[in-house]
Amino acid sequence: MSAPRIGPYTLPNRLILAPMAGVTDRPFRQLCRRLGAGLVVSEMVTSDVRLWNSRKSSLRLLHAGDPEPRSVQIAGGDPQMMAEAARKNVELGAQIIDINMGCPAKKVCNKAAGSALMRDEPLVREILEAVVGAVDVPVTLKIRTGWDRQNKNGITVAKIAQDAGISALSVHGRTRADLYTGEAEYETIAAIKQAISIPVFANGDIDSPQKAKAVLDATGADALLIGRAAQGRPWIFREIEHYLRTGETLPAPSLLEVERILLEHLAALHAFYGELMGVRIARKHVGWYLATLPGARVFRAQFNRLDSTDAQCAHVRAFFRERHNDGNEVAA
Repeated sequence: MSAPRIGPYTLPNRLILAPMAGVTDRPFRQLCRRLGAGLVVSEMVTSDVRLWNSRKSSLRLLHAGDPEPRSVQIAGGDPQMMAEAARKNVELGAQIIDINMGCPAKKVCNKAAGSALMRDEPLVREILEAVVGAVDVPVTLKIRTGWDRQNKNGITVAKIAQDAGISALSVHGRTRADLYTGEAEYETIAAIKQAISIPVFANGDIDSPQKAKAVLDATGADALLIGRAAQGRPWIFREIEHYLRTGETLPAPSLLEVERILLEHLAALHAFYGELMGVRIARKHVGWYLATLPGARVFRAQFNRLDSTDAQCAHVRAFFRERHNDGNEVAA
């Protein structure tokens, strides 16, 4: 099947790193792209440009060295503010604007943004038309299948999106009320794909090469968004890409390679955020990387007390040295 297109951009494959607040920062985006993601999307940025001066927001904006095409996700419920945020991001180098109507988090939904917007179809139309009209780059949209199981209006919103000039649509196969529980409903994504002609990207529970193929087959989607499954396992993109292309399963990365990737990731986090913040953010990533390895829980309790770059790197090296000495060669 041909590679998906977003406006003028043809992606190198059908795998996209889903935007995740607090996770898909520049170090992680660069790493996932290097390990096989065809497109990476920035963390969600508020549409209130007055807040962009904060350190937290400024770190979420685009930076030199971000992989192209550079896609930035914006969130908000006011059409004019969303249009302004889109314009400003394009000035900063965004080549694709992604609108978030898929986030179920309370603090986003309580501000009538994220998936809360799906309850107000006229406002959805207004926001999409305002953003598409404000910029010359492709605009994509992320939605859920509906607000709750009784109000699954994903098809209606998808048609509104297509009419408004949206270039591609990502669908998380759950309603807002489902949050991240239960099974993703791929049949709804398939119905949305049938109802519109723009590219549709499937999202939700894609955690292995076999599952990726099954979801593509079940939905007819043009590409897949992978989020939580890439946390601590950025090589999942390489594994899925290989399986989709050849039908063969790549061997799991060796412990040596996992150690190398993790140490590179730590160095990038420390360089990007500075030592104080970098050390803090590194803790969750290290927890994810080591979650399936023996001894990880004890190690993590010690690691989370460390407060310097050097100590973190030394502890990671020591952890892997012990695993090697125990005769473990392959990561789980």
